[in-house]
This record gives sequence, C-alpha cells and structure tokens, in this order.
Amino acid sequence: MNTKFLTLVLLLWTSLCLTAQSLNIEDRLTQLPDVTFEKIKSSKNSDITYKLKIKQPIDHSNPEKGFFFQKVYLTHQGFDSPTVIVTQGYQMKKNRKNEVTKLLNANQINVEHRYFGESQPETLNYKHLNLKQATADLHHIRTLFDKIYTKKWISTGISKGGSTTIFYKYFYPNDVDASISYVAPLTNAFEDTRIYDFLNTVGTKECREKIKKYQIQLLQRREEILNIIKLYSEKAGWKHTYLSLEEVFEYAVLEYPFGFWQWGNNCDEIPDENSTLEEIVIHFFTVDPISLFNDKSIKKYGSHYYQAATEMGYYGYQIKDFKDLLVSLPKDKNPHATFLPNKMKADFDGRLLDKLHRWTQTDGNKFIYIYGEMDTWTACAVPENDKLDSEWFMMKGKHHGSARIKNMTKENYKRLCATLERWLDIKIENSLQGNR
Repeated sequence: MNTKFLTLVLLLWTSLCLTAQSLNIEDRLTQLPDVTFEKIKSSKNSDITYKLKIKQPIDHSNPEKGFFFQKVYLTHQGFDSPTVIVTQGYQMKKNRKNEVTKLLNANQINVEHRYFGESQPETLNYKHLNLKQATADLHHIRTLFDKIYTKKWISTGISKGGSTTIFYKYFYPNDVDASISYVAPLTNAFEDTRIYDFLNTVGTKECREKIKKYQIQLLQRREEILNIIKLYSEKAGWKHTYLSLEEVFEYAVLEYPFGFWQWGNNCDEIPDENSTLEEIVIHFFTVDPISLFNDKSIKKYGSHYYQAATEMGYYGYQIKDFKDLLVSLPKDKNPHATFLPNKMKADFDGRLLDKLHRWTQTDGNKFIYIYGEMDTWTACAVPENDKLDSEWFMMKGKHHGSARIKNMTKENYKRLCATLERWLDIKIENSLQGNR
C-alpha cells in the first residue's frame, strides 16, 4: 500500500475518532444542569477542550442569596480515563495541562477560584469568600461530573492552589482518590513567624549577609531609586493611591529576600557597594517586581489578601535591621503583607487552620506533597509523618517554580509513580522525564 495513502487514511481515522469523542462529550455536557460550554482551540490538536461556565451559589448553605458563574476548563481525554481536578488559588487566564494530567493520561477539570477573574458575583460580599464555600464549589463540580467520569479522581494544585487541594480534601475527604499538592503553604497564624526563621537560616551566611547589605544600600539610595521608580511607573501607567510611592518602595525592599529565595535567584548576581546605580535598580526590578504594589495589582489580588487576612494566614516583614532607614512604614511592628480591598477591616480567625494542622497529622492520607528546598514557602510546609499513608518530596536545590515531578531525581520519580499506581490501581505508561 502506498505510504502517503496509508498516512492519509490514519489521519482521517484519527480525525473521525476525535469528532466522535467530541460529539459524545458534548451530548453529555448538554445534559448537565446550569452549565454552558464552548469548544476552544487547544495548543495541541489532539486535545478536546471546552470553556465552561458553571452556576454556583454564593452561599451553598443558602442558595437564595444569589449565584455567580464559575469559569472552568475541561480537557476531555476519554470516559475510561482517570480525571484530574485542578484547584486554582487565583484567576485563570487560560487553560494549561497540568503535568499530573499528562502523567496519568487523564481528563482535566481546571477550576478558577471563586471571587477571582471571571468567577465573581456582580456584588462582592466578602463574607462568602471562605474555604468552606470555595471547596463547596469544587464539590459541586465533582458531583456534576460524577456520572460522566466514573474512574479514579485526583486533585492537584500549585502554591495557593496547592493549599486549596489540602482544604478540599479536608472538607470532602471522599471526593478524590489521591491529592497532589505542590509548594503549598499551610500557615499557622495571621503572621507566620516560621517565614522569618527560614529567611534567617536558608542558604549560606555569606549570602544572607549580602542580601541584607543590598537592602540597606537600596534604602540608603532612596531618592535616586525613587526617582527612577516614579519615571518607570509613569511610563507604565501605574497608579499608586492605595500605597504611596514611598510606601511601595519600602514594601518592595522588605519583600526582596522573600522573593529572592522563592524564585531561586543567584547570590552571585546581587549587586554590592561597587555596583552602578543601573545594576542595582535592574536587579531590584528583576527579583522583586515593583508592580506587585501598584493599585491594579492590589485590586487584582484583593480576594487573596482578604482570605489571607481572615482565615488562611500570611506573613509579614522583619524590620529590626532597617528601622533607622524606614520613613513611610511604621517602626513599632512588622508590617504585614496583606492589602485588603478598599482598606477594609477584617478579623483573623485561626480556628480552621488549627483544625487543618491536626487533621493533616491524623487523617491526611493519600497526599503527595512536593516542596522545593530553597523556596520561602517551604517554611510553611505540611510536616512529614511516617504514620500516614502519604508521601513527601523535598526537592534539593529547587524553588517555587522548579519543584515539579518532571525535575525529580529518578529514584523519587519512581517512588511517586509507584505510590500513585498503588492508590489508583493503575499502570502509569507515560513519562515526564524523557530518557532520564
């Protein structure tokens, strides 16, 4: 048979199969109550992907209070495949295939967090932005798709999304068969001081000293650097009314070590006393984006700050080494890293966190926790416990963006796959590590 003809036949057959799959899943999506969908183009032609809008109660315990539509992306692999529900912590600009989905050759349901992005009610009543309601959103989605995808279910998330994975299993322990949580902090207070302990011990003493000297140098050259920030902000169209430009500068200086370690920066690249002003400022903007503290960014992450300030906890900034150089921020206490919407007042309630910490050590089974050794958020990692049927992977030299399955050692990768095969009763055929 002619090779070109055979290739054409195979391509036609693949296309027909994908069309049949698409029609089949679309028939089933049509039957779901309060769900609208549209097929979207995927980065891979073989993926069948839809953007969904799912009607959710603002208050799951009292649906009469109104509703909103939650944005969800569905990537359909097959009805006989496992399903991965990705628990986002923020807004979701576009769909991405998680590496767990690729590893398991699974369907993926990618869920934007309530009160972020497109998943917001017309009026933001922050009273209903809490973990009980957010995980109820996930449970509702899981229940909707229960009859469509009947094989094993896995939840996974990264960073705040990884924390959401933990909370989801806590509130709905029977929804999924395994949970994979990446670089997920589980704080213990409104101001988790374990962050300070981490920053005071991570890396080498020489590097930590170099970081402090650089922060001092930034504050000492305040006027020069502020002028540059002002010009840059004007060109970028940034507004600074929530925080003054002077406050933005000081917050950014205090944030520097957190961001430095979180994203795996190189100590050799930190400017010293012999560096030019240009080198000092370029490094500052690269490691610690000033844009985090402008009005647009603060508004964008307002829901996150509300959650941190009320029940998730967060961190602050140590100022003991910089008190004499601070001008705009208070010197009598550590400034906190939350910026509540409209500068509203909110009280922190740590009771849920207390319960979560106890639960992870007594009932937190079938979790895979992945952390980067150098990541600042690892200060708030869930503690290892060999009495549980769970696995911890502390990835040496990795940070918030590189602590991933694909970057594991061969030994740890095999351990992770063996664990998932045992929990899910499957055989993993795919590989995320190529020929390693």
